[in-house]
Amino acid sequence: MHEPENGGGAATADVQVSDQPYALIACKVPEEVFNDKRLKDEFEGLFRPFDAGVSFQFFKSFRRVRINFTDALAASEARVNLHKSNFNGKEMRLYFAQSVHIGSPRLEPPKPEKQFLISPPSSPPVGWAQSQDATPVINYDLLCAVSKLGPGEQYELHSGTTTTPSVIVHVCEDDSSGGEEETEGAKRARPKIIQTRRPDYGPSVKQ
Repeated sequence: MHEPENGGGAATADVQVSDQPYALIACKVPEEVFNDKRLKDEFEGLFRPFDAGVSFQFFKSFRRVRINFTDALAASEARVNLHKSNFNGKEMRLYFAQSVHIGSPRLEPPKPEKQFLISPPSSPPVGWAQSQDATPVINYDLLCAVSKLGPGEQYELHSGTTTTPSVIVHVCEDDSSGGEEETEGAKRARPKIIQTRRPDYGPSVKQ
């Protein structure tokens, strides 16, 4: 497929289609052909008169058979004579197996920038070196300011603007009972956990 000469159409990939296929695909083959050796031999015998070196590939799950010929002329003659013919009480349909290649017919490795998307990843390119993690930045001024805050106070880290919110640190208030400071060695009373009340019991209805 080539780009139109008038330049009006978009650019297309170079698609190569084999004009003379060497293989046929038989569709909706009866299931008995895959299980019965006699019927399989009878099926193969339909194509051998056209090419003595013909080979077969049976795909039971798809109910298809690929018939590979040694030349395109034999494949064409077999298709003309056997397409829509009756075999084992059912109509047999044959189609040419064309080889379509988009771009180059050879399988090429992916581009280097695409190899990192492969799982598992491929080997790194030449000259690649792992980067070291940066040293964490510790804001000692912020730690000092927070340490000086008392219960209930707040410290603004970042002033808000019309487009961004402000960042404020709130220091938790002292939750000691009665607001009294704990004496040395005294233990703070543990909060009592209130259990959820069980629903009232009602006799179940027996069937």
